[in-house]
Amino acid sequence: MKNTSNSKKKKSVKSSTSHKALPVDQLRWRCNPGSLGVRSTEEVKSQRDIIGQERAVRSLRVGLDMHHDGYNIFVTGFSGTGRTTTIKRLLREFEKREVELKDYCYVNNFKNPDMPLAITLRAGQGRVLEEQMELLVDELRKDIPALYESTRYQEERKNILQHFQDRQKVILQNFEKRVKEKGFDLVQVQVGNMMRPDVVPVADGKPTTIDQLEEMVQQKVLSETQFKTIVENQAQLEKQMAAIFRELRNIEKKAQDSLEDLEERLVMPVVDENLLPVRTMFADAKLHSYLDDVRDHVRDNLERFRKHTLPPTISEGEQQPDKDDFGEFKVNVLVDNTETDHIPIVIETNPKYKNIFGTVERELERSGVWRTDFMHIKAGSLLRANGGYLVLNALDTLIEPWAYQDLKRTLRTGKMEIHTYEPLFGVLPTAMKPEAIELDVKVIMIGSAEIYYLLYHRDEDFKKIFKIRADFDSVMPKNDTTIENYQQFVKTICDDEELRPFDAKGLAKVIEHGVRLAGRKKKLSTRFNVIADIVREANYWATKDQSRFVTDTHVDRAIEERHHRVNLVEDKIQELITDDVFMIDTQGAVVGQVNGLSVYDIGEYAFGKPSRITARTCLGRSGIINIEREAELSGPTHNKGVAILTGYLSSTFAQDKPLVMDASITFEQSYGGVDGDSASSTEIYAILSSLSGIPIRQDLAVTGSVNQKGEIQPIGGVNEKIEGFYDVCKFRGLTGTQGVLIPKQNVEDLMLREEIIGAVEKGLFHVYAVSSIEQGIEILTGMKAGKSEKNGRFERDTVFSLANKKLEEYAQAWKKHLGGKTA
Repeated sequence: MKNTSNSKKKKSVKSSTSHKALPVDQLRWRCNPGSLGVRSTEEVKSQRDIIGQERAVRSLRVGLDMHHDGYNIFVTGFSGTGRTTTIKRLLREFEKREVELKDYCYVNNFKNPDMPLAITLRAGQGRVLEEQMELLVDELRKDIPALYESTRYQEERKNILQHFQDRQKVILQNFEKRVKEKGFDLVQVQVGNMMRPDVVPVADGKPTTIDQLEEMVQQKVLSETQFKTIVENQAQLEKQMAAIFRELRNIEKKAQDSLEDLEERLVMPVVDENLLPVRTMFADAKLHSYLDDVRDHVRDNLERFRKHTLPPTISEGEQQPDKDDFGEFKVNVLVDNTETDHIPIVIETNPKYKNIFGTVERELERSGVWRTDFMHIKAGSLLRANGGYLVLNALDTLIEPWAYQDLKRTLRTGKMEIHTYEPLFGVLPTAMKPEAIELDVKVIMIGSAEIYYLLYHRDEDFKKIFKIRADFDSVMPKNDTTIENYQQFVKTICDDEELRPFDAKGLAKVIEHGVRLAGRKKKLSTRFNVIADIVREANYWATKDQSRFVTDTHVDRAIEERHHRVNLVEDKIQELITDDVFMIDTQGAVVGQVNGLSVYDIGEYAFGKPSRITARTCLGRSGIINIEREAELSGPTHNKGVAILTGYLSSTFAQDKPLVMDASITFEQSYGGVDGDSASSTEIYAILSSLSGIPIRQDLAVTGSVNQKGEIQPIGGVNEKIEGFYDVCKFRGLTGTQGVLIPKQNVEDLMLREEIIGAVEKGLFHVYAVSSIEQGIEILTGMKAGKSEKNGRFERDTVFSLANKKLEEYAQAWKKHLGGKTA
């Protein structure tokens, strides 16, 4: 069956209905400068308090004051709502609370150098320990060599050596006597590269070898019995000599032990005397244990101190650097709170892994070997904030490899572990494993609501670690107090940045812009970063004009220039519409065609643009065909809106007959994705026009979603949508009939540009508020929608009666097609 829809353009239809456009005072809220009670910001007090975030501040105070596991804080809200500023101000209140500040140090583990020891001391003591250990080494390097050179040490050492040398001499003399008595002598013989003593027989008063004695036996100079006796005696003497040399070595060991005892008696008291001030200064048991290890290490390395003195340099008091710097005695003070008088507060602006957790740095030696020790351990912001608060950006932390996982582990265990970290390889497994440090820090993470919900639902640990959420609102109620707060905020910016004062009209324009940003007449925006930028830019234009005050003209100029800097895409689309590349009608009437409105959000800027929506109807059983969906360009919300159309049409027209209709709807010249249901009412108007054959006014554009009862529902971006269609009409030429249909509920959101307000005042443009499909179709067609009568029919010569007639024809044709059977 042929589609009877009429697609020819027709002349504008005359309205047979009376629907009044909105009056001017409902299109924009204006702030009366006289109601502000001041002539300029010179009469306003500065505002340092947090504005419009009572809920978030209350949550933050609870979170900051709770000192139980897991009560870390996740702060959500739009950028510019004062999240970081508020956190800083609240933390300043908490930073003066009394808390025992700590210093965190690493020292050498003499028993296992690969596991440095963590030492925690009261604030300021870390630096003292570092200085005391340096002083200790310097004193020992002076005192120990001096002691070795003292007369007492030298004499006692001499006596010890003399005593044991005498013992060795007596033993050797007695052995030499026995050797000579047996007819032998002690001589030094060459064995390889070494000389060693040997027992050799004496013949004719001279040392003789065994080979020579054998020759003497052959020459009958020496008998076999004598030779055998000499050999036996030599073997016995060599055995005795081995025992004697073992005894001599024991004597040498005893001599060394005695010398060490001497050092223990004379040197170690000096060591203990130098350690005593350090022990006295610190009561920490772990540190005392470390000092015991220091003492033992000094005792085992006295020779190093004996060899390395501190010769004076040209500058009095300077110490000559030595190749052996005794680095194992140094103290690595990772966190020094000597100069800190408040709770640690760290705002980490660059949350790289190293910056958060610290690292163990390595250095490449000339040999090509990587080397590290406990002095290469570096602290991160977590450790610097220990005992206080750490502020992190959620997104930056999440995208940094390993950072979020290790942050969770650290907060769960309460222990700070520092590893070697390289950006290309992450956490490297190394032999160096510094002892973990007890951690008590509250983390405040700032992020978007999307990140919060993603972590909350996908990460089981998140809700256990971040138990407090502080949600910053982007708007606040508009009342006398908040309007005064706005004035005070502008005053504060002017004072802090030495800007020109704003007069009352300038202040009023700033407040109006805050309402526009809020998107509701009864609200004010809390995105104070945007408001602050407008204040600065308005001051710029006032300076250009050499004006003493910043006026409403300068604020308007700042907003206009800001708009101009970012609306290149909007201008390009406007050019395409003006050149009829994007086909939009702004005059006449067309069947099955409606001007819909959409919003383009390009991040820093959003603008509205009209789109041609068309519908074509014919006999069929497919129902409503969403061409965007068929082309996979339709989002889920748009699909839902289209599905609602079927419910509305069925309840309105299919109570006494089957709905046998195919209705294809589409956004013409739309090649990207389409989502949202704000065009669902527009699509119904297009279908009703196609079914009834009544043309739709093209000098009107429509926005608004609809439910199955035909009630128009509010949408977003109403100001941008109206302004987008107005701009198209202005370029084409305003006729006095053009306008936009919006949901009634959106009237409270209207904050239109002054230019549009002026056009409405002159009767060149109109805004209509509708609450039902019936109201909308009457405005668009100039014909009554038509009420349902008792017999199920609609009033004659109405849109609904004509549409219903067409649907009845479809039903009859379908019944005939089925051979008289009901579908």
